Amino acid sequence: MFKPKFFTILKNKPQEFTFNRIFTDINAGLVVAFIAIPLSIAFGIASGVMPEKGLITAVVAGFLISFFSGSRVQIGGPTGAFAIIVYGIIRTYGTNGLITATTMAGIFLIVMGLLKFGRIIRYIPDPITTGFTNGIAVILFSTQINDFLGLGLSSIPSDFVEKWALYIKNFSNINTPTLAMGIGILLFIIFYPKKFRFLPAPLAALIVSTLVVNFFSLPIATIFSRFGDITKSAIWAPKIPALNFGLICQLFQPALMIAILAGIESLLSAVIADGMTGKKHRSNTELIAQGIANIGSAIFGGIPATGAIVRTAANVNNGGRTPIAGIAHAFFIFMILLAFMKYIVLIPMVTLASILFMSAFRMVDFNAFKEILKAPVSDSIILVTTFVLTVFVSLVYAIEMGIILASLLFMKRMSDIANIDTASNDIYEGMDNDEISDRKRLRDTIVYEINGPFFFGAASTFVEQIEKIRDCKVIILRMRKVPAMDATGYHALYKIYKKCVATNTSLILCQIQKQPLRVLKNYGFVDILGRANFSLNINTAFRKAEEYMRYLEEYKKTFNIKKQ
Repeated sequence: MFKPKFFTILKNKPQEFTFNRIFTDINAGLVVAFIAIPLSIAFGIASGVMPEKGLITAVVAGFLISFFSGSRVQIGGPTGAFAIIVYGIIRTYGTNGLITATTMAGIFLIVMGLLKFGRIIRYIPDPITTGFTNGIAVILFSTQINDFLGLGLSSIPSDFVEKWALYIKNFSNINTPTLAMGIGILLFIIFYPKKFRFLPAPLAALIVSTLVVNFFSLPIATIFSRFGDITKSAIWAPKIPALNFGLICQLFQPALMIAILAGIESLLSAVIADGMTGKKHRSNTELIAQGIANIGSAIFGGIPATGAIVRTAANVNNGGRTPIAGIAHAFFIFMILLAFMKYIVLIPMVTLASILFMSAFRMVDFNAFKEILKAPVSDSIILVTTFVLTVFVSLVYAIEMGIILASLLFMKRMSDIANIDTASNDIYEGMDNDEISDRKRLRDTIVYEINGPFFFGAASTFVEQIEKIRDCKVIILRMRKVPAMDATGYHALYKIYKKCVATNTSLILCQIQKQPLRVLKNYGFVDILGRANFSLNINTAFRKAEEYMRYLEEYKKTFNIKKQ
């Protein structure tokens, strides 16, 4: 259940750790660290915390995720998916509330892994993940307008509409040098030569813009002018969060959403990495690793973390193939943080806003919206609903409503798929024409076939149809096309059985599959109905029906003789 890839490789394949492999992984870790540094600072600020908190998260959570991960190449750290929900927690509950929520999310993730929820999380429909991911991108973009335009606003509402109303009201306060610098940084990142892979575009933009702003003393806001001297607040001493029952209850829902987001994004990142490397990750181990990493991040004052898709892909593209790359990435960020913290405060805020603009742009799935009219109406409704709720209401409600809608539509589809067949000749498949003709003339015997999963939707239809039967002595229920049955399906079947008992009707189940049979055994229905009333094929079922009809005829004769 918990088998980190790092330990597995050390135990079973130590020969993989050759000098060349370790050197290549360390080099990949250095490149990823260069990518992670500006993003970690930007995501920290976007989340409403001090810039160094993002770096602390990248170091602590990044190390723990790679060390315990169920994937060989997973790179962890803060991501844009958390920025909105963390910002809301900070505004309402403060720093201690965020630490508590992150710790709770870590515990939830560990529990999910222990309960083997890894596969279940991956089954969340694409319209939900696409909807809230695109919604997060829009909100992330909107949070950076103030710094990109240099509006100088100190208190910005979290509500999307109110935020944009404030922006529009203050558009006259645009700082021209800031806007010009922002446009220049965006163009720099977009047209940055790909051959300079050793120095990623965001980091290059950060270095160049910092030098330009400080060398020419441009009137552009920096981290120092916004947050002061953050070198004094970058304390690495672990701190156990002050928990209280009331706060835990209030943060239960946000913490659960953080856990779900972390689970979805980390497993999606692991799946993408599998496709790039040809390896297989361990989903439940990955969830536990994410849980440990989030608890560790909270203890050191960081923010929520998860597997980062872009950084993981960069790791693979630069030759990373073992967890050493991720561990090295965390180490390099730590060393850079110690050595260059006094220079980090000089970074222009507009640079971080531009980097987040590009990050938000890459998060948007434009094809999903282009093809929205081609997709099934139900999927389009889920996508649009999740997107709109994420932007205008709350990410928490968006995910909850998306899952509820997806569940309801899944139920509807299962009900539509399942049907009860009584008239088609397909029911008698496996018999020759003469036999079919003879069986159809068999008095007081009705054959039904259930097609599709026998869930609650189909169960109610089945009960309604069976209850209309009059003057029937044998019901043959062919279940060869029923792959699954739930509790409602069982109770519907039991209800029909009780009706059959009350009317002296024989109920025969034919060709039942493994899962439905297991359900019936668990409920004790196999013994209730009698093993003799289960048939392996349709011919055997008819023979049982004939035997029962002969038994009734003999019983009637005996009863009439005794009566005379």
